[in-house]
Amino acid sequence: MAKRITKAREGVERTKLYPLTEAVKMVKERASAKFDETVEIAMNLGVDPRHADQMVRGVCNLPNGSGRTLRVAVFARGPKAEEAKKAGADIVGAEDLFEIVNGGKIEFDRCIATPDMMGIVGRLGKVLGPRGLMPNPRVGTVTMDIANAVVASKGGSVEFRVEKAGIVQSAVGKASFPADKLEGNIRAFIDAVQKAKPAGAKGTYINRIAISSTMGPGVKVDMATTALQ
Repeated sequence: MAKRITKAREGVERTKLYPLTEAVKMVKERASAKFDETVEIAMNLGVDPRHADQMVRGVCNLPNGSGRTLRVAVFARGPKAEEAKKAGADIVGAEDLFEIVNGGKIEFDRCIATPDMMGIVGRLGKVLGPRGLMPNPRVGTVTMDIANAVVASKGGSVEFRVEKAGIVQSAVGKASFPADKLEGNIRAFIDAVQKAKPAGAKGTYINRIAISSTMGPGVKVDMATTALQ
């Protein structure tokens, strides 16, 4: 393991900023694990999320998918529940789903709810909140447009939220993706974070960007090369 990690780090200068195209190529070349490694992005932002007006949160629809199949749960009743099932939701329910989740059985990666269900879902805050699964209208998971929300979740939408240290992290694809597909996803994610800039952010908003694969080294990206084309 140590030899493989050492070899992966060869040729990566820790302080150098690489053009995005070159950075993606380097990450792909160094993804040598026996599984299809996830490509991740980390962005250091000039915000302090302890202040409400500096919280960064949103959703990005990766144009080329995430390479991961999400299990989606939907809180809905009646026609909206049927809509969710037809759209491909894995688990659909109301009070029955509340009992399952409240009992600690969480077999999903994304949770969506219609607005009328939030009275029930809100009582699951202590269960869903710490796992980052609480539905939120700001990221499109509290909505009447259930079908599109389910399809987007299944198709590659990723939620992001700034951490205490001012860092936003997310998966943006798989190492097996063609380089241009990864680039497209990365550009779209950076653009989404840029558009989510909070009113309270002062000075430089995006300080640093790095990408890596699951087992590979981080490669710093020259931000001047990341704009959507």
